[in-house]
Amino acid sequence: MELLKKKIRDVGRVIGDDILKVDSFLNHQIDVEFIDKVGKEFYERFKDDKITKVLTVETSGISVAFATARYFKVPVVFAKKTESRNIDDDVFESQVYSFTKSKEYKVRISKMHLNEDDVVLIVDDFLASGSATNSMIDIASQAGAKIAGFGIVIEKVFQEGGNKLRESGYKIESLAMIEKFEDGQVVFYK
Repeated sequence: MELLKKKIRDVGRVIGDDILKVDSFLNHQIDVEFIDKVGKEFYERFKDDKITKVLTVETSGISVAFATARYFKVPVVFAKKTESRNIDDDVFESQVYSFTKSKEYKVRISKMHLNEDDVVLIVDDFLASGSATNSMIDIASQAGAKIAGFGIVIEKVFQEGGNKLRESGYKIESLAMIEKFEDGQVVFYK
């Protein structure tokens, strides 16, 4: 998606060897018109897969999931990272390691919202090592739901998560794939 690559070049900031800050449009401040285009792009790439739910992990994936689900006309289900009194005790649960926060935590989805009749599209803002995507695979598996594939806004190819998913046979649609960061600049995968 050339529009995404342009936004990354124009306003993204590389920090060190492994962090890309795109918080001005994707995951802190949200460019609503742009995110809507991302959702439409995922719809175009998965429209023949009979999606019944769009699945993500809170928080950064929610805006992308919402925009995507709008085109499919299906609900968004997101895994909560924190325990809450307003979520049932009857949940699917998995562990996830946050690369950006350097900590592990549990994510959970109420069993009321995901089941064996669902065909899910899992979306997220970033794919790096694959911890969040693996937790969503685990939860979908617990529910007996079918995974149609993964819609990823930005994939950091050098962190191998996407390659492992592809090797496992999953359909991955990444809108921007980053090969590496070099001299403070993004080098896109060709």
